[in-house]
Amino acid sequence: MKVATMNETSPKKLRQADIATRAGVSVSTVSRVLANEPGISEPIRREILKVAGDLGYPIKTAADSTAGGFALIASDSATGGLSVFYEGIVEGLRAGAAERGMPFDIRMVREARMGPEDVREYLRAAGAEGLFLVGIDPSEELRAWLLESGTPAVLVNGTDPKLQFDGVSPSNFFGAYEATNRLIAAGHRRILHLTGSHRHTIRERVRGFEAAIASVPGCEGRLVRLSFQGSASEEAHAMTAAALAEDGGFTAAFCMNDFIAVGALEAALEAGRRVPDDFAIVGFDDLPCALMTNPPLATMRVDRVALGREAISLMAARQRDRKAPARHVCHAVTSVPGGTLPPQS
Repeated sequence: MKVATMNETSPKKLRQADIATRAGVSVSTVSRVLANEPGISEPIRREILKVAGDLGYPIKTAADSTAGGFALIASDSATGGLSVFYEGIVEGLRAGAAERGMPFDIRMVREARMGPEDVREYLRAAGAEGLFLVGIDPSEELRAWLLESGTPAVLVNGTDPKLQFDGVSPSNFFGAYEATNRLIAAGHRRILHLTGSHRHTIRERVRGFEAAIASVPGCEGRLVRLSFQGSASEEAHAMTAAALAEDGGFTAAFCMNDFIAVGALEAALEAGRRVPDDFAIVGFDDLPCALMTNPPLATMRVDRVALGREAISLMAARQRDRKAPARHVCHAVTSVPGGTLPPQS
């Protein structure tokens, strides 16, 4: 009778490398997914978890990440409601939290109601441990309280210049650099940039614009700063009309968002400019209004749902390791063609 050897009776220990081979990804990617780290696309994450489950590899369940999260989102200053830009982010936040089994709630607030006492009460009422600041840069007072209390916080569509808090944002610098380069590639050398905000994310777009202008000899850029006291489109219309009346040599504009681009487009057309032949425009964010203008806007697409999902991943990682160094995840933006820019630009 044959006697079984040790190798025949002991099953082979399953390794992460086996999952990586089956899923067609690297071992490091498998390791990050199994550790619930951020920065992995959801399709890849789901495939790796499926393969791991099929192979019988022990994985953490959603119940392992049940600490609640609470989001405060800046209300639209003009309407008091939710800005269309943030609707996709909210969708991503809710979907990501549901997939991870994370209790989650959200409230719109005005930044004036963002003191430590207010935030502490918001968290207490929601029974949440982690805070998402959506479109809100924390004040120095709030920063100090969050750090002192050890409250996990994630900036969503925000950038912390001190990198003391986790955050996720579109690639504002590189997106603005690419948007400006699209105008330069179309032959424009005198370009307006309509902007204006205290937020770090918008300052990054200004930096990207200025870097693109500086990269091409003979290029000239001019910042047109808006106050946002009323309708952004109406103010952009007035400021663009004034800039062109003062100096008709500018032939293009990069706008910090699509609402502003709508106003710039109307002003250019009223000034008798043929768009895109005499005057070209590139917006940012790829909002629904970009398709409603005549001609439709060329813009830069921000995957807002992905930003929301990424924020949930960052929070889950922070709740597991509150002493880990802060990280910022930057999502690429992509060019969207439109009638305000010649084809191939």
